[in-house]
Amino acid sequence: MNMQLTRRTLLTGAGAGLAVSSLGALGFGAVEAQASETIRPFKLTAARQTRNTCPYCSVSCGIIMYSQGDGGMNAHEAVFHIEGDPDHPINRGTLCPKGSALLDFVNSGDRTKYPMYRAPGSDKWERKSWDWTLDRIARLIKEDRDKNFIAQANGLTVNRWTTTGFLGASAATNETAYITWKVIRSAGALIFDNQARV
Repeated sequence: MNMQLTRRTLLTGAGAGLAVSSLGALGFGAVEAQASETIRPFKLTAARQTRNTCPYCSVSCGIIMYSQGDGGMNAHEAVFHIEGDPDHPINRGTLCPKGSALLDFVNSGDRTKYPMYRAPGSDKWERKSWDWTLDRIARLIKEDRDKNFIAQANGLTVNRWTTTGFLGASAATNETAYITWKVIRSAGALIFDNQARV
């Protein structure tokens, strides 16, 4: 390959060589190597990702929760970072101020983590299991429906139940809300609303 050397390429090459050797002579030669040694690994690299939905409003933004701990017997699991899910079709990675502060909500010492029950006439709350709680809810719903279901009124079949109301979750998707509506209506309940409107 025939390369012609001009005065311009000679001066450019000489200037670049002088700059590099000057920086090395002044002690900047090892800066890049030192900098790469001191860089900490990205904190989310070894974290476990869990996709979820923001619990605040009816927009139902997708979030990614990052937690440490592998679920082992002696490993303490903790959520240490929450961000918007860039693959979620609703928010595409963005979060409002309340959604951005979800980490404080998750790690709050005041957050209720277990079912709590206060018996009628009692002044204290008792911690109950999920099995006990869900069984009690199901039993009370069935008892109320059996007692107050109206099959006929004025000679017409009405199949309605007006003594219990249901409130849908605002963070539910349209599909979940539709299925919930169908299940509640099939039980004959007329009082049903969505928390997003409250």
